[in-house]
Amino acid sequence: MIKYIGAIVGWFVGRGFFGAVIGYFIGSAIDILFINKSETQGGQNRRSFRDVFESATQQNVSPGDFELNLLSLASLVIKADGKISQNELDYARQYFVRAYGKERANATFRTFNEVIKNREISASRICTYLNNRTRYEVRLQILHFLFGIAQADGQVSQPEVNVLSTIAGYFRINHQDFESIKNMFVKKADSAYKILEIEKSASDDEVKKAFRTMAKKYHPDKLVNMDEAYKKGAEEKFRNVQEAYEQIQKERGM
Repeated sequence: MIKYIGAIVGWFVGRGFFGAVIGYFIGSAIDILFINKSETQGGQNRRSFRDVFESATQQNVSPGDFELNLLSLASLVIKADGKISQNELDYARQYFVRAYGKERANATFRTFNEVIKNREISASRICTYLNNRTRYEVRLQILHFLFGIAQADGQVSQPEVNVLSTIAGYFRINHQDFESIKNMFVKKADSAYKILEIEKSASDDEVKKAFRTMAKKYHPDKLVNMDEAYKKGAEEKFRNVQEAYEQIQKERGM
C-alpha cells in the first residue's frame, strides 16, 4: 500500500516518527483517490478505489474521503464551460468551510491542489464508488450543491448542465428528480411544475398530492445526520418546493 511506503520514506526523509506520520497520511490520500493499477493472474478486475466508506446502513462515510471526492466532482462542474469562475470557486470554498470548518476545508483544498488537480478525474469512477455507500437523498443533495456552484457566476450554462446531467446519471438519479433540482436553478415558465415533478395540465388535487410527496422527499430530516451545510441545502430545496406550490396556488386561485 502506498500509505506504508509513504510512512517508510517519511521516516528516513523526516528522520523519525513525525516524518513517518506525514508520509503515511500523504500516502493514504493517494491510496484513496486513485486506481490500484496492479492486476492479478486469475483475470480479476482492477480495483477502482480503496474501500474507505462504511456500510450504507450506518452512513458513516469517512469525512476526509468524502470531501475529496466531492471537491473532485465540483472541479468538473467549475471547468465545464471552459473557464474558471472565481465566484464558483468561492461558493465551493464557503460551502466546505460551513460544512467542515475553515481548517479542515483548507486542508481539503490543499490536498486536492497537491495531489489531484492536475490528474484526470473520472466522474464515473467517483459516482459509481459512492452509489452503494450513500443514500439516495444524500446524492440528491450533492447534485443540488453542484448546481449551486454552476449558478454562482450568475447563470447555469449548457455545458454545465451537460456535466451535471452526466453526474446525475452516474449517481442513478432519475430524470424527474434531476429536472426538479435543475428547475430550482434554471427558471422557466413551467419551473414550478417541474420542481413538483408534474405537468402543467395536472389537476388541483394532483398538484396538492405532488406537493405532499415532494415535501416529504426533500424534508431536511432526511439529512439529519449530515453536516450543517447539507442540512441548509436540504432546507433550501424544501423551501423551493414550498415556493413552487405557492406560485401554482396563486396562479390557479387555489
